[in-house]
Amino acid sequence: MKQLNTLYKFELDKEKKASKELQAAELDYQQHKERLKSVSDYRLEYMKRLNQRSLEGIDSATYSHFHAFIAKLDNAAQQVKVAAHQAKSLVETRRKQWLEQRRKVQAVELLRDKKLTAQRLLADRQEQKMFDEIATQQFIRRRI
Repeated sequence: MKQLNTLYKFELDKEKKASKELQAAELDYQQHKERLKSVSDYRLEYMKRLNQRSLEGIDSATYSHFHAFIAKLDNAAQQVKVAAHQAKSLVETRRKQWLEQRRKVQAVELLRDKKLTAQRLLADRQEQKMFDEIATQQFIRRRI
């Protein structure tokens, strides 16, 4: 039983570690999604400014500056999309690892439960045997 308890603790520690890694990966993914939204929102706002300035009249140098900056925002958004995709893949990998580790912990728990049940049954049988022996001795004493 001691070996099962040691194995259980070891597998449980591995599960906790896998859970923390999954949480970290999920947090990283959420941060990438938020960055992508921020970049997209900023790009939209910048496009509105360009549109407003175009209606008021804009020189070609300023127009080129706006478009160059929008291109940089597009590039940044693309980089964040790639990073978010990688982060999402990592989340799925970490989730699979955690689920596999959870199954291992559950398997060890099942073995422990079976072992404890078997030990309890044996102890109950021994206790019943002892009570039967006591009852038999008392019966014999009364007859004598």
